[in-house]
Amino acid sequence: MQIRAAEISDVIRDQIKEYEKQLEVRETGFVLSAGDGIARIYGLERVAAGELIEFPHGIYGIALNLEEDNVGAAIMG
Repeated sequence: MQIRAAEISDVIRDQIKEYEKQLEVRETGFVLSAGDGIARIYGLERVAAGELIEFPHGIYGIALNLEEDNVGAAIMG
């Protein structure tokens, strides 16, 4: 049995229609310092490297440097 491209396209379109964008807030931290595109944040104990961090005013960052007492995040934008 051979699958046609149109069938694959229909399945993908159906899955996209059912996709729901969800945001899960896990923790709230406090910015200790910010400069040169890097923010140091206290209080994000469960953050993982590479995880998206949301700052106020629609600014986002990526958790990169996970230390015992703070997290270093690259600010995007």
